[in-house]
Amino acid sequence: MNTSTGAKASAENAPDLTGGPARYGRMFPDLEPLNCDLGVLTHPGERGGVCDGSATPGPEQPSDDAAEAAGWPFFGQLIAHDITADRSPIASATAPEVLRNARSPKLNLEMLYSDGPIGSPYLFDVADPAKFLLGPDGTDLPRNQQGVAIIGDPRNDSHLFVMTLHLSLLRAHNRIVDLLREDGVPEADVFAAAQTALTWHYQWIVIHDFLPRLAGADLVRQILAEGGRWYSPPRNEAYIPLEFSHAAYRYGHGQIRHRYRLLADDTEVPVFPDLVGFHPARADHRLDLSQIFDFPGRPPAQRAKRLDGRLPASLLNLPRQLTGAVDATAHSSLAVRDLMRGGTTALPSGEAVARLLDEIPLTTAQLGKTWPHDTPLWFYILKEAEHRGSGDRLGPVGGRIVAEVLVGLVRADPASYLAREPDWTPTLPASGGTFGLADLVVMGMPDGNI
Repeated sequence: MNTSTGAKASAENAPDLTGGPARYGRMFPDLEPLNCDLGVLTHPGERGGVCDGSATPGPEQPSDDAAEAAGWPFFGQLIAHDITADRSPIASATAPEVLRNARSPKLNLEMLYSDGPIGSPYLFDVADPAKFLLGPDGTDLPRNQQGVAIIGDPRNDSHLFVMTLHLSLLRAHNRIVDLLREDGVPEADVFAAAQTALTWHYQWIVIHDFLPRLAGADLVRQILAEGGRWYSPPRNEAYIPLEFSHAAYRYGHGQIRHRYRLLADDTEVPVFPDLVGFHPARADHRLDLSQIFDFPGRPPAQRAKRLDGRLPASLLNLPRQLTGAVDATAHSSLAVRDLMRGGTTALPSGEAVARLLDEIPLTTAQLGKTWPHDTPLWFYILKEAEHRGSGDRLGPVGGRIVAEVLVGLVRADPASYLAREPDWTPTLPASGGTFGLADLVVMGMPDGNI
């Protein structure tokens, strides 16, 4: 592998993981917040509300399969963990200037690398500090004696899917280290070069593989060419808009299915409580990633659930391992938690944002409204995806918020490929014409096999 895989094999090109808590802000600061009592606001997310998709579809109902594979919302969750970590209670109103993001607003794999081999030595192999430490047989994350994962972000052990993706990234880094050594890179530079290589390929995947599927290739190309209309921070001045973190980027909750097949010809199991994490992976719960992502030469994977504003039973009754002790039963519903996040941070309504973006707001019938006020932004974006994205991708409001923010975060990071070498293209092997997530996953597998 040539050292151009990521950038020059030098520590000066490594992503910056330093700095204190990052700030949140507003993408549309002139819009008034949705005026609604918090209790009324959360009713749609409770059992029996409009977000309740727990009923088993009858044989006469059409498939709820989306166009994209089932794994993409889980990759989206990894991205969320890389750029945001809000520790505030869900039921308390907090001004955005008081909120602190425990992650830097950069797509720099901070969730993986933390403070590197010097600052976070417990993440790395003592015998080979350039490589991540893996579980004893390489099929699980490293864990302490109580089974808790020793990783840069404990949220990446919350369920089997995100855990397996995190493990794949650890393996990919270790494989890149091997390739750099074969290429003759000086040992003192190997870790930094591998970190940069993996980070740049990850950023490429977000912009060229993930975002086009989610927001549309035309919109992504426009933002890359012209910049963002509503979010385009200068270098080193990025922030996380609340409209993104507390509404639009929670779209993925609407793509999660209740049950998944983990291996070919296997029976389907519920996400929760069956696949909840924070313990060693069960032998009968190994995940073949080709069951949730499409790989060349393999049968099509399971599909994500269509976006329609409804969440499955698994997400309406989250296990205590994820929520902790809750004050009210309703707080176990992820839909309620999403609605409360928008309410406690005083987000504008979906209709108000649509009008600001010169989009025709959805109708009462399209929204399935049973409330007298405008629509919470999170729920509006899910319904917009149903009616203006065919349930397969975000609509014009959600798509623009998500695409502008993710592209803007990469652009504002002085260590990113868009900042340092905007014409850079991936150099790791690709199975098709463009390097994608499937290629990164494959390279981290033993003998290149899923």
